[in-house]
Amino acid sequence: MLMIIFIICMLAVFGKLVLLAVKGAWGLTKIMFSLVFLPIVLIGLVLKGLIIIALPVLVVIGIGSLLLGAVV
Repeated sequence: MLMIIFIICMLAVFGKLVLLAVKGAWGLTKIMFSLVFLPIVLIGLVLKGLIIIALPVLVVIGIGSLLLGAVV
């Protein structure tokens, strides 16, 4: 009986820790993509001569960040 209670409590504690780790990793992934990956892609597009694609992407992301930045 004590073994079952121990297993249930252990799963509850470590389940919460796993959820916390996933939330933290998701936040870190979003930060890495927005601060590192996206500017590198945009610079790469400009260097490859695809400014016709990079400029509208930059404008859309800029407008989105302005609108979402006001809400958050």
